Formats: sequence, C-alpha cells, structure tokens
Amino acid sequence: MDTCPENLTARVFFALWPTDDERIALADWQPALVRLCGGRVMRAETLHLTLVFLGEIPCNRLEALCLAAQQVSGQCFGLSLDVARYWGHNHILYTAPRVVPPQLAQLVRELEKQLRRQHFKFDAREYKPHVTLLRNAHWRDDPLPELPPVRLEVGSFVLLQSVQQDGAAAYRILARFPLSESVCDP
Repeated sequence: MDTCPENLTARVFFALWPTDDERIALADWQPALVRLCGGRVMRAETLHLTLVFLGEIPCNRLEALCLAAQQVSGQCFGLSLDVARYWGHNHILYTAPRVVPPQLAQLVRELEKQLRRQHFKFDAREYKPHVTLLRNAHWRDDPLPELPPVRLEVGSFVLLQSVQQDGAAAYRILARFPLSESVCDP
C-alpha cells in the first residue's frame, strides 16, 4: 500500500461510500438547506457515512488495518437517508436514517470488534449514522423541512484516507471490502 512513506502516519477511517448518483441525490438537498441555515456546503465528491474513525495511524499499520477489515462478515443492505437534522454544538446539518437497518449496526459492531483484536484505538461511543451536508450552519431546535429520501444500496465499505488537496479535505479510497451479496434486496 503506497499511500505514505514509512515511519509517517495517515489519517484514516472506515465509511460507506455512496455511488456518484447517490452523492448527487444527497447534494441536491444542499441548496434548500443552505438557503434556510447558511453554512458551508460539503462538496458532493466527499459525501460519505463514517462507520469508524481512527484518526492518525502509522503507515506501517495500514496493512494490519486492512486485514482486520477483511475479517468482517456483513450483509449488504439498503439504507434510506430520509431526515435532515442539526447538531447545534458543532453547527453541522446532516441527513440520517429514521430507522437504522440492523445490518448497519451489526457491521459497525463487527468492525469495531476486529479493530480491537488488532489493538487499534478509536472513539468508542454510541454510533449515530449520518452524512454531513453543511458545516457552520445555524438553526434552531425546530424540525427541518421534509426532503425526498435518498436510498443507498450498500454492498461494500471502504477504508478512506483524508488528505489535503488544494487547501480542502479530500478522500482517497485505500481499500474496498465487499459485503455478502446473497442477501441483497433486488
């Protein structure tokens, strides 16, 4: 894995990586929300749903990280992102599922278990699946308007590296890990 020189670190996390069409559908929510709340729009090509954030990892541990992820057994599933919400403490407007599919919750638990086995450290807190749409937004506690749901067809998860590109965050896919296709909805 030629992502960084030996003895350096890479900022990494596991995520669901939507297709181009799914990211475009998510980005279609942004203009109405930014008119309502202000803030900075997340670029469509960076929209993702984090599973486990690890932060800075020594480059010589990336292979072990991939091996841990390869041990995860999960089933593919559909995920409906169907509600817009706001976190006031960090001024983030995001979309989330009203109902978390059991396969998503199981995927995160299994991934965390395999990472612990390989002695990786990460924030162990309640998992709240979301896709950040706006940063530096301002809203009240009022419900946000209803927007058309975006359905993701999840057949894999990825290991992403966060890199700076032209002064902005960009994500590089380091590895993709398929989920079992035998149970995917048609």
